[in-house]
Amino acid sequence: MTSMLKLFDCSLRLFVIPLTAATIWLTVTNQEDNSSYGNLKYSNLMGLKYMVCISAICGGYAFVAAVSLWIRFLVNKVWLFFVSDQIITYLMITSGAALIDLIYLAYNGDQTVTWSEVCSSYGKFCRRMKLALILHAMAVFCFIVLAVISSYRAFSKFEPPFSRKEVEGDAT
Repeated sequence: MTSMLKLFDCSLRLFVIPLTAATIWLTVTNQEDNSSYGNLKYSNLMGLKYMVCISAICGGYAFVAAVSLWIRFLVNKVWLFFVSDQIITYLMITSGAALIDLIYLAYNGDQTVTWSEVCSSYGKFCRRMKLALILHAMAVFCFIVLAVISSYRAFSKFEPPFSRKEVEGDAT
């Protein structure tokens, strides 16, 4: 059971690397020029820069963690994996939320502050952002599963403080 879980854990971590790399590549190379409105590129949007930075950190972490799983003295550091996986998962969720917000504004605009939607003028840019969001969401899902696995590993080493039988036995 433990070796299968370790293999699954390592496989998920290795699967995340190309997902984050593809997300970064799609986002960084995303630009479109419009003769009426000018050039739109990822570096104009702070949310996309944030997502690229977080994706790079997460891809690097996934690689280091996958290698670390096979180094004996680091495998025993389950709390290190637990805390790191939790932090990385939360960072991925926040960067995904930033990307969702940008895509929503790009397609719908914000009439309150008189922003119009831009996807009718920058269709290619919006399609690539949606594809980057799908890849990012897949990576987030992998990290959520990894966070659950590392939680299981960390907390399965301990006995519960009391069992139901002990509580029922004390009450009689």
